[in-house]
Amino acid sequence: MALQIIDRRLAGKNKSVGNRERFVRRYKEQIADAVRRAVSQRGIRDMEQAENITIPRKDISEPIFHHGQGGIRDTVHPGNAEHVRGDRIERPQGGAGGRGSQASDSGEGEDDFTFTLTKEEFMQLFFEDLALPHLLRTHIGENPQWKSRRAGYSQDGIPNNLAVLRTMRGALGRRIALGKSAHRELLALQAELDALLAQDDGTSEAVAELQRRIDALTARIGKIPYLDPIDLRFRARTPVPVPSSQAVMFCVMDVSGSMDETRKDLAKRFFILLYLFLTRHYETIDIVFIRHHTQAAEVSEEQFFHSTESGGTVVSSALVLLDQIIRARYPQGDWNIYVAQASDGDNFTNDSGICRNLLVDKILPLVRYFAYVQVAEEEQNLWDEYSQLAPLYSHFAMRKVGAPGDIYPVFRDLFKKEGVAA
Repeated sequence: MALQIIDRRLAGKNKSVGNRERFVRRYKEQIADAVRRAVSQRGIRDMEQAENITIPRKDISEPIFHHGQGGIRDTVHPGNAEHVRGDRIERPQGGAGGRGSQASDSGEGEDDFTFTLTKEEFMQLFFEDLALPHLLRTHIGENPQWKSRRAGYSQDGIPNNLAVLRTMRGALGRRIALGKSAHRELLALQAELDALLAQDDGTSEAVAELQRRIDALTARIGKIPYLDPIDLRFRARTPVPVPSSQAVMFCVMDVSGSMDETRKDLAKRFFILLYLFLTRHYETIDIVFIRHHTQAAEVSEEQFFHSTESGGTVVSSALVLLDQIIRARYPQGDWNIYVAQASDGDNFTNDSGICRNLLVDKILPLVRYFAYVQVAEEEQNLWDEYSQLAPLYSHFAMRKVGAPGDIYPVFRDLFKKEGVAA
């Protein structure tokens, strides 16, 4: 019968998954730098595509042993039709080959090393050192995660879990308990026998009787097993539910008339990047989309990114709706709550102060992190009010985005892992 072997590995022909992973792991820093450079050259909608990465040859060069310059050496040149044995060959002229803008007829060089990162590899490196700040495990959900915890000892189990010290301690206690009275009686009989032997020659009937009783007690003590099955103790473990990281992200975007197409595009680009980050890194995270002009509304993902509705500007309407949704659906004790707000900073007169009060009194006490992104360079009344909060609350951050090239650096600065440079 013929044996058919089907290769279902993810790697194609003549490719080594192990070598590729080892290369990416070894030159991770250089590849990550190349990924960041590539990000600035592609559109946000092309973010989830593969990428050709170029690494300078000098960054991946390795030390090798080789012959130094000078000296006398014998070299065999097979098929040489120009020289015979003993000819002196001129040293070839060196050249600074490699990459250059002008042609040259001498010298040698090496091009930069180029290879292709897959879509998954690119996105993994792209978001690698980012995380939701202050994420805590707060809630045991409907499908809890389990972990094994020590739960004392049991009388049955597998040999690998045998608690030797506890078993020997139990065996010693059992032997003492079973043999204590017999040992005490044996000592008394032995003392009585010694007293009788001091009075006669040991041939009396009383001496013989004592000797028989002593032998019987000794035999009984000897039958106590050193280790009995009831002594065995095994380390027991029991599964217990553990809290899971349950999080919700509120995306709040200003779509008022002051937000022209350029500013709306910057805000959408930021939220698209945030959406990619959340959906790829967190399997169990809720994302709530809120759009506002004079009125705020919770919308779907499609409406959030593609709706053309517009109007005046009352930012507080979005914060009021945000507070209502949190208190109705996301209890603070069970959820890690995050908010990302994007606006151009323009707001209805006197409404910016209301927004600041809403943040201080109702929203900031409930959330783990609040990030405000202004898609305009000029500082308006909303920016002025929010600036008063930044020094007082460590979990409140605000940044400006003035051009598409600023989005990724600002995003990394807002959501970088603790202890990682932006």
